[in-house]
Amino acid sequence: MTFSNLKDFILNRMRMSHIYQPVMLMTLLKEGGVSSIETLSKSLLIEDKSQQEYYGNITRNMVGRVLNNHGIVQKDGEIFKLRNYETYTEDQRIELIQICQEKLNDYIEKRGKRIFEHRRKSAGYISGSIRYNVLKDAKFRCELCGVSADTKALEVDHIIPRNKGGTDDISNLQALCYSCNAMKRDRDSTDFRKVKESYEVREEGCLFCEIQKERILDEDNLFYVIRDGFPVTDLHTLVIPKRHVETYFDLYQPELNSCNRMIQKFKQQIEKEDVSVKGFNIGINNGEVSGQTIFHCHIHLIPRREGDVKNPRGGVRGVIPNKQEY
Repeated sequence: MTFSNLKDFILNRMRMSHIYQPVMLMTLLKEGGVSSIETLSKSLLIEDKSQQEYYGNITRNMVGRVLNNHGIVQKDGEIFKLRNYETYTEDQRIELIQICQEKLNDYIEKRGKRIFEHRRKSAGYISGSIRYNVLKDAKFRCELCGVSADTKALEVDHIIPRNKGGTDDISNLQALCYSCNAMKRDRDSTDFRKVKESYEVREEGCLFCEIQKERILDEDNLFYVIRDGFPVTDLHTLVIPKRHVETYFDLYQPELNSCNRMIQKFKQQIEKEDVSVKGFNIGINNGEVSGQTIFHCHIHLIPRREGDVKNPRGGVRGVIPNKQEY
């Protein structure tokens, strides 16, 4: 790679999807053309403002607060000061640094890799394509607090942690800002063993728990899709949880993720299969008074076409006929 070629690459061909390429090149140029992954990663961290903000919050609200409460440091705005630092001799400072280093080494030796597990994404690698799809589905906002990715860096989180039996399936992933992700880990005391077991709940004699395999058009770990046995319109489709659960309101978040993904997928498939489809009704009957007759949650995806009824105005309001038109 000649100087001219590299310059041309940087100026004209380097695609800036993130900060990484120019930072890596600058580091290699400064380090004599050769650099370890550790050094390169440190260079990236220096430029990553979200990581600086993350550890800034830890400094401000955790370690700084503890040392301040013990009277070791004092805080002035965004500055921390070691109390009475000027009274220490150089030998005393060196001795204190050595003691701190020994404490650090001892802690690392005892705890090992567990020290920074809180910074790992549920201790599992999430590929870039899956991560992108999770963030895209969340519209690049935290799914708990709603903050934009422009304001706070988003992380891909396992809803049910991997160490509690959660899978890497996209239905078990959500986009959280680093603050919500940290708070979730600290405060969520759910017994995920029972949650995991509940996914296997089936009820003998339930039509949708015992569905014939040949009727299934598509499925993932949590949901499957069939055509309605008594269709309202052609290609009327049902999206159904595998777990025996009575209503939509009883679904877990991973099931809602799976459900929405299946609805979107089959909406697109139906439109490709029949170009006359110009709209959809999505319907769910929850409870006997609403018309539910099979007490296993199922979502109706009903294609609509021009002229399929005389007057479509009001749509789902037609569940109470005299309220449909308004």
